[in-house]
Amino acid sequence: MRIDKFLKVSRVLKRRTLAQQACEKGKVIVNGKEVKPAHRVKVGDEVELQFTGGQLKFRILLIKETVKKDEAQSLYEVIS
Repeated sequence: MRIDKFLKVSRVLKRRTLAQQACEKGKVIVNGKEVKPAHRVKVGDEVELQFTGGQLKFRILLIKETVKKDEAQSLYEVIS
């Protein structure tokens, strides 16, 4: 699955457009490398998202095309 779609499906970011913009600005890092929106992610990848107020680092546990709102957080685990 593409990183921009994963960020939207997992509800880390609200819209896919926001995820694409974050990637283009170099704010999304997968396994230590800045990635473009089309970058393919897999289970076990570590993703770091840089925000103005800090950062979020998480590991992908599961990849699904669609999930319900309350199941979205089961796709990843936050790491420090």
